[in-house]
Amino acid sequence: MAEGRFKNPVVASLAGVRDFFSKQKLESRYSELNRADGLTVLITGANSGLGFALAVDFAARGARVIMAGRSRIPEAGNQVKRLSGSESVEMRYLDLSKIDTIHQFARSLAEEGCKVDICILNAATALPGSRQTASGQDEMFLVNYLSNVILTQLLLSSSVIELKDSRPLSKMIFISSDSHQGASYIDYREFGQYFHYGVSKGISNYSYFKLVLNTYATELSRRINRDSVRLSIHLICPGPVHSNIVKEAPWLLRMTLKGIFRLVFKSPAKAARPVVYMALSEDYDGKTNEYLHMFNPKKMDPKVYEAAEGTKLWTATMDLLQTVDAESGAYL
Repeated sequence: MAEGRFKNPVVASLAGVRDFFSKQKLESRYSELNRADGLTVLITGANSGLGFALAVDFAARGARVIMAGRSRIPEAGNQVKRLSGSESVEMRYLDLSKIDTIHQFARSLAEEGCKVDICILNAATALPGSRQTASGQDEMFLVNYLSNVILTQLLLSSSVIELKDSRPLSKMIFISSDSHQGASYIDYREFGQYFHYGVSKGISNYSYFKLVLNTYATELSRRINRDSVRLSIHLICPGPVHSNIVKEAPWLLRMTLKGIFRLVFKSPAKAARPVVYMALSEDYDGKTNEYLHMFNPKKMDPKVYEAAEGTKLWTATMDLLQTVDAESGAYL
């Protein structure tokens, strides 16, 4: 059975305390002066938390911001406009727990001739237990991993995100978690299979699915950038964020975690800074498969880089998608 780094949500949250006080090697490289004029930035899960903060930041820097989310439409977008002072902000419905909405979302962008320069795959969920979706998949597996595959495949195959032979390259940034470190190898006996589980397994799955996501991002970069870098694909853990990700946890656990979040976790606006740095800094131009833990460059779990694991995951994922997505022929 697949195992993540943590099984206890309180222990997992307290692990972020050390991160909160750790030295940030590249923090001085972050600049409020870096502009995004003329760029189109797509952010998933932008209706709240980190995604919302990123939308405000990029809009204030001059970008056209496409906020993808499943709620607070158009309220969140109107808030971003007020806070950023920019009118170049739009909200679009995207529910990563519903595969058909991903196709509708990607299709609308392609039909409008939209070209995304920076795609930030931020949306994620943490649930207190298993929940089956209409596609038959577990919701955490679908939202935190499989739907990101569908979305990236559709955006690339329709050239909404273009592969380029010269700079500036488009960028795709996966919001990950350093909790993926130490997760088990991918268990293909349970891959894509729905089964019941509770809080402990849910916490374990969160970090495990981040390892799966990182392995996919690495394999995607390996395939696209085989001979030269044509798309910068990066991953980042923004560190402990005071967000609403535990909103569906049991009441007592939710109150405990919110207390920890309030005391020591970063505000979404502060947590957004290393993501903005990675997206706009020249330090990451022309590079791919770099990983930041907040402002600290480091390596991901060694399993993520194993080519055989990447190939195995790619094959298993595409085979699974043929059974759960009627429109899987639109992929790369």
